[in-house]
Amino acid sequence: MEKADLGLCSNQMNDLNVRQAGSEREVPKARMRFCHGKFRLFGHFVHAQFVLLALIEFGLISAVSYSVNAGSAAVDASGSFLWLLLSAVMPVAAFSFSLAAMGLYDTRQRQSFNGIASRIVVAILFGMVLCACVGFIFPQTTLTAGSLGLTSLGSLAVVAIVRGLFYAFVDGHMLRKRVIVIGVGQRASSIDRLRRKSDMRAVNLLGFVCLDESTQREVDQDRILKIKGSIRDFAIANRVDEIVIALDDRRQKLPVEDLLDCRMSGIDIVDMLDFFERERGIILLSLLYPGWLVFAKGFAPDALRAFKKRALDWLVSFVLLLVFAPFMLLTALAIYIESGFKGPILYRQKRVGRHGHVFDVIKFRSMRTDAEASGKAQWAVDNDPRVTRVGHFIRKYRLDELPQLWNVFVGDMSLVGPRPERPEFVEHLGEINSLYRERHRLSPGVTGWAQLCYPYGASDEDSIQKLQYDLYYVKNHSIFLDIYILIQTVEVVLFKKGSR
Repeated sequence: MEKADLGLCSNQMNDLNVRQAGSEREVPKARMRFCHGKFRLFGHFVHAQFVLLALIEFGLISAVSYSVNAGSAAVDASGSFLWLLLSAVMPVAAFSFSLAAMGLYDTRQRQSFNGIASRIVVAILFGMVLCACVGFIFPQTTLTAGSLGLTSLGSLAVVAIVRGLFYAFVDGHMLRKRVIVIGVGQRASSIDRLRRKSDMRAVNLLGFVCLDESTQREVDQDRILKIKGSIRDFAIANRVDEIVIALDDRRQKLPVEDLLDCRMSGIDIVDMLDFFERERGIILLSLLYPGWLVFAKGFAPDALRAFKKRALDWLVSFVLLLVFAPFMLLTALAIYIESGFKGPILYRQKRVGRHGHVFDVIKFRSMRTDAEASGKAQWAVDNDPRVTRVGHFIRKYRLDELPQLWNVFVGDMSLVGPRPERPEFVEHLGEINSLYRERHRLSPGVTGWAQLCYPYGASDEDSIQKLQYDLYYVKNHSIFLDIYILIQTVEVVLFKKGSR
């Protein structure tokens, strides 16, 4: 068999390192399959690179905390070992939480070096504040100001070193799936357009395979693989981990025997929708076909999961109502003073909840009382003139949404879920795309997957874009994903993402 002839640019050729496959179609030896790319963890796709990074940083911060606190406290028979243990564990938990809350384990993060460095510093400072609060509540802990300072400096040093090594040698280089795409048309071009590093962190795209020369080519010509021989031989020779099927015409004949041979050789065969769901956390409506929704895993109701979610909502909303009570009181006072001691403080608005149930969402009033004097529902826009001075501040830091914790407490909403929309918008958007109503399978949330992945939406197009992320959440929601979203929401609030 001739050596595979590949139409690749020079840098792709260096990365591909094409080798001659064996002339016989022998079954290859089983390959060692390590955890790489993205994989499911409690139902949600996570990135192997960042899981490894989190484990290393957790281990090193634990070592720093233990070293500092073991030398600063004595263990006696009175049971103070428990407080020593808490003193050692507390910084580890606080700093790990803070690093996650600052988005430093978010694969979509596209910050510069200075941006990453500043977030690390903010995370350590935030962790110190958390430790100080716990120390104030439990004065029996042996964590002194000096030991907390040493632990913080040590943690900052190890995180900075690990991050530097990670971004230099691991991120975008290791633990990536080697992928080829079957197809060169419109559907395949959706993958070809993924050029940002954050979109392809888990994937090393080798190129596209054209099955029919008459197909109109929509992908970069330099990325098309001109394979002479079988796909299986090429895949084995070039250590391909996954083949993505991206044909425009689903009736087009596939090389079934060749693909089956690849599958039996340990190479994954996936549909384009599954690829985008895994890599971008989205169900791409432009590629969706009815059969996928019918046969895809997920979407199934689970009574136990619903009970655990409701219990978490009730407990956390109760605690947060107590914690944020002073801030809510100050916000209410500011609104009341600005209105001349006569305007309403709270704003109630009809929203659509689970199974189409309409309820009153409660928010702090951030707009003038005549904001919708025309009686017609309007989207909020940038620099909206209807927003008051106090309203501008509380919307920027999401303080206007704190009263929604009461909606969560009474069961109208959940902490995490698709954002509730007004009945007028729901009816209109349902006419644009019938799947819009599927987001009402779950209770609406104060925050959600779409809020993390997409900026503030103020148009029909934005709402349909966010629907793709909402459908991902409806399909894959779990307690693990809820906790992940809640932690990531801290970054959204602190860095004022998507506020208007």
